[in-house]
Amino acid sequence: MKILISNIKELLQIRDTSVSKVSGKEMAELPSIKNAYLLIEDNSIADFGTMQNCPEISPDKIIDATGKIVLPTWCDSHTHIVYAGNREQEFVDRINGLSYEEIANRGGGILNSAKKLNESSEEAIYNQSKTRLEEVMKLGTGAIEIKSGYGLSVEGELKMLRVIKKLKANYPVAIKATFLGAHAFPTEYKDNHKAYIDLIVNEMLPQIAEEHLAEYIDAFCEKGYFSVEETERIMQAGTSFGLIPKIHVNQFNAIGGIAAAVKYQALSVDHLEVMNSEDFEVLKNTNTMPVALPSCSYFLSIPYTPAREMISAGLPLALATDYNPGSTPSGNMNFVVATACIKMKMTPEEAINAATINGAYAMGLSESHGSITRGKRANLIITKPVSSFYQLPYAFGSNLIHSVIIEGEVIL
Repeated sequence: MKILISNIKELLQIRDTSVSKVSGKEMAELPSIKNAYLLIEDNSIADFGTMQNCPEISPDKIIDATGKIVLPTWCDSHTHIVYAGNREQEFVDRINGLSYEEIANRGGGILNSAKKLNESSEEAIYNQSKTRLEEVMKLGTGAIEIKSGYGLSVEGELKMLRVIKKLKANYPVAIKATFLGAHAFPTEYKDNHKAYIDLIVNEMLPQIAEEHLAEYIDAFCEKGYFSVEETERIMQAGTSFGLIPKIHVNQFNAIGGIAAAVKYQALSVDHLEVMNSEDFEVLKNTNTMPVALPSCSYFLSIPYTPAREMISAGLPLALATDYNPGSTPSGNMNFVVATACIKMKMTPEEAINAATINGAYAMGLSESHGSITRGKRANLIITKPVSSFYQLPYAFGSNLIHSVIIEGEVIL
């Protein structure tokens, strides 16, 4: 099937030659064409250019994008959308003065979600999760990473990863699965960390590898959770089973987790709300993508990732939602982009690069997603009529999406 999108006010993120990521000053450059067309053939971008050079063709469908912006769909490289229930009460507890750590220490937080998940059937979890996935697709997400980590048991973690596998089979959006058994220590292992890590290494990982349930391995490297040494053991075990590290680090404290992740060639290091000079230096000239989660900072009222300092240091940066029931119950990448501009002082160009091309890199999808490039997947956002693409972060409370195309199919 051929779809022609014509009279595009501005076509954003065009890359004649695909690039894997953009860093430092490059992040301020967002190539575009005004008064453009884009041709889709089946699930791929076949061609694009100015309307003046639009070829004479007979497409199956024409979409008139007069006054509208077209850009790649968002690439959300960090989510936890497979979970059971919610944590609304903890939201109120924080309003009443309890910290995230205090809630966790009294059995809330991740352990609360683990309890609910282990009490729920795989079918119930799938039905809740597919509703979230459908919502974020309509909000413009065309590629998404989903973590386990609310099972904290062999059965629970496998159940979550099987749900992710089922979502991947049933929806056109690109889905990457991450095993996050090292999300927190279950209550019964609170005083015996080694035994739980042994469970991850000796029982969970072999079954996950046998069923091909994940591509990445993660750990929450943070005070009160997994130490640097524990995280290193988990990364080492994961890589022995062919899993690539993607690590939670520096959310509340800088404890050396970034250096450990780089040592094990992590694809990404995520959160980074607290950074020091050593962290900046260790990330330079590596293949590890820093990932910021600004809506988590917004929801928890914690510091934001120091984007300006990172970009000034020549680093790349990706943006993701961290969609989860406890610290970011939202998968709206439009809000993430706006918050990055408003609170992290990223320019709209930098934020869009971070949420598309760099987000794709953080999921290993650079060859197929994240830019308008011939041969890449036809995953596109068509906005409503707007004055410019600056309106997307400026009008942060408005839904400015008119249509979403994923794998060449109009889903909204």
